[in-house]
Amino acid sequence: MTPARAAEILLTRTASDGSAEVLLGLKGRGLGAGKIVGPGGHVEPGESDRQACARELEEETGLVVAPEKLREAGTLAFHFLARPEWDMIVVIFLAEEFSGELVETEELVPSWFRADALPFDRMWEDARLWVPRALAGEVLTAEFTIAEDNESVAAAKF
Repeated sequence: MTPARAAEILLTRTASDGSAEVLLGLKGRGLGAGKIVGPGGHVEPGESDRQACARELEEETGLVVAPEKLREAGTLAFHFLARPEWDMIVVIFLAEEFSGELVETEELVPSWFRADALPFDRMWEDARLWVPRALAGEVLTAEFTIAEDNESVAAAKF
């Protein structure tokens, strides 16, 4: 079975105090419900990864980013030992330029978080392994094997 393809964005801004912030949100439904995640979702047939990322950001948060303003930050492969139907390839993008008003949706309750104080205890366990590296400008290629509990990282390879 071919893994699903998805795109996720780490949208950043500079706060009024000069600190870097990242847009994340509380996932309301589907895989990862109840976790803090980056906006994103599945790539639809006929869409590029960039188009999917921009569409998902707007659908989930109300914010708009031009696909050409997205910078690719890496490709992550996820293998779920207990649920292989959840396996996926996720292309990660970064962006700073956006427009629109932040809104809450059924999919995501978005919030800005300080980049130096991300809520890793409420995120997928793999996030602490790759998010800081992506935010630091590293372009990643990584594989994560998710343990039988569908939560823990059983193995990671960069």
